[in-house]
Amino acid sequence: MLRALTSALRLPRPWRPLRTRSCASHGATGDPEIQVRALTGRDQGITEILMNRPSARNALGNILVSELLEALAQLREDQQVRVLLFRSGVKGVFCAGADLKEREQMSEAEVGIFVQRLRGLMNEIAAFPAPTIAAMDGFALGGGLELALACDLRVAASSAVMGLIETTRGLLPGAGGTQRLPRCLGVALAKELIFTGRRLSGAQAQALGLVNHAVSQNEEGNAAYHRARELAQEILPQTILKLPGFCYT
Repeated sequence: MLRALTSALRLPRPWRPLRTRSCASHGATGDPEIQVRALTGRDQGITEILMNRPSARNALGNILVSELLEALAQLREDQQVRVLLFRSGVKGVFCAGADLKEREQMSEAEVGIFVQRLRGLMNEIAAFPAPTIAAMDGFALGGGLELALACDLRVAASSAVMGLIETTRGLLPGAGGTQRLPRCLGVALAKELIFTGRRLSGAQAQALGLVNHAVSQNEEGNAAYHRARELAQEILPQTILKLPGFCYT
């Protein structure tokens, strides 16, 4: 009994920055843009990736993409990871999409390379060997929604805002959204959302089947994260090994 109580009260391990191979993969301040935490106690087996780039609303720039790719490469070799959860450390936003300010400074060739890296990132998430969950507690636009679509499951705050809004800027989604959204919603509805660039609330997204669960937001702004964590706890007792090469998203 005492051992069980001690285990239940054990605090999660603190957030740890990704161990990067080179300091060049850090931002101008030297701080990592993602952090990784393996939970303990009754949550043992759940690992969280926290996106924390408040200055750009977690926009997908070169550094953030590099750190996410490196984290996935490390975690896919970790047999202790039973569920992988993506969340945000920036209140009110999950991921605002590709970093357009960075993109403006790129040549046409560099833009092509960056888009390929974004596609590679989404493919790595989709192919991750353990179940993945996106906890969308705020804006998930463009590449941010594509990241969530690459996950196996999605949980959103009812007040979250999501959409593939690239067409409002004269672009098409380039990181897999044009393939994954039709698989999720059907071709006709996906085309409508892409062509119009329409934004959906979390509640609307649940009604369409875009997210598995939509929950009312709390004062801390992390209600979707808490529901996603509960969902991860339900998955933990199962023995799940995703088959390589099988399309899950």
